[in-house]
Amino acid sequence: MSTSTATSPAEQAPSGVPAARAENLVKRYGSGDTVVNALDGVSVTLERGEFTAIMGPSGSGKSTLMHCMAGLDGVTEGATFIGDTNLANLPDRQITALRRDRLGFVFQSFNLVPTLTAAENITLPVDIAGGTVDAAWFDEVTTRLGLSKRLDHRPTELSGGQQQRVAVARALIGRPEIIFGDEPTGNLDSNSSSEVMDILRAAVDDLDQTVVIVTHDAKAASYADRVIFLADGRIVDELTDPTAESILTVMADIEKL
Repeated sequence: MSTSTATSPAEQAPSGVPAARAENLVKRYGSGDTVVNALDGVSVTLERGEFTAIMGPSGSGKSTLMHCMAGLDGVTEGATFIGDTNLANLPDRQITALRRDRLGFVFQSFNLVPTLTAAENITLPVDIAGGTVDAAWFDEVTTRLGLSKRLDHRPTELSGGQQQRVAVARALIGRPEIIFGDEPTGNLDSNSSSEVMDILRAAVDDLDQTVVIVTHDAKAASYADRVIFLADGRIVDELTDPTAESILTVMADIEKL
């Protein structure tokens, strides 16, 4: 396995500042009689070097929370921070730059460019930004993700699990402060899901990465250090050192409510 002297996300970060946080976050859709409170006064802190899963029933606000905290969606009230940067104070152009330069994203649908090789897909965000890819870091990430022999392949020549590994490598290549995953195993079979979750876990343990995922899968969430549960736009429970069984128990209690 190759090694790198590249600066880790934890070493880049301001000392003592959480990776992200939300303060009294409110997100409403519609108005008048049709208003929907997707988030209703949510406050949460995401610590650096921690793996957090966000769970809840359909319509609970879990994806909305992640999208607001990642700057993918605006907020109605309250504030969201990446490090010590208040997203509410940034114009759209600066929010776009922050997402590009400081965050990584892994989506359910992989979002790979079919005409590009795996290597080209991985480096695409850095290339678009006009940056220079750190060759040592590229080698380390692709080796850790088991992609070294697949770099010349296009997405159609890769399995679903391999495509998602490329997406994870793409998220890691810029050494982001946080990786946000929106149902990252949603399109994968159980074996590929386990592979991808092992990789995200290793990104936290071995690369000092901060990872946040939204998932409906208790097994996927059990890889996290902490699970936050939402219902009706509010945080209703939390688990640390979760197991699939403890997660399912909490979810069953929430569903009863």
